[in-house]
Amino acid sequence: MAEYIDEINYDRLIEKSLKHVVIEALKIAERQGLPGENHFYITFKTDNPETIISENLRKQYPHDMTIVIQHQYANLTVNKNSFSIDLSFNGIEQTLTIPFDAITYFGDPFAKFGLSFASK
Repeated sequence: MAEYIDEINYDRLIEKSLKHVVIEALKIAERQGLPGENHFYITFKTDNPETIISENLRKQYPHDMTIVIQHQYANLTVNKNSFSIDLSFNGIEQTLTIPFDAITYFGDPFAKFGLSFASK
């Protein structure tokens, strides 16, 4: 049975729709790589309980972190509630798993496009 809603929260509905833009952009990069000069800046909450990063990165970035997805990344996988990606930090490749709910900013500087999201 569906949850009863006593009020429509339009801000939450809009944010959910805009997160879908992020998901679709990541799916394009997953399928074919980034086209042309497009590249992504993604800021996310490292203290989100579902964010999976190394302890070293968590110590360095206890609350939030920004990653750049451009030339050097591997194994980008978009799942239902998160994405994972391999990035290199100080020459050491690490896998990050970032829930979509943890994302607070998504931008593509080449496209002059950016979205900010409420922190959860």
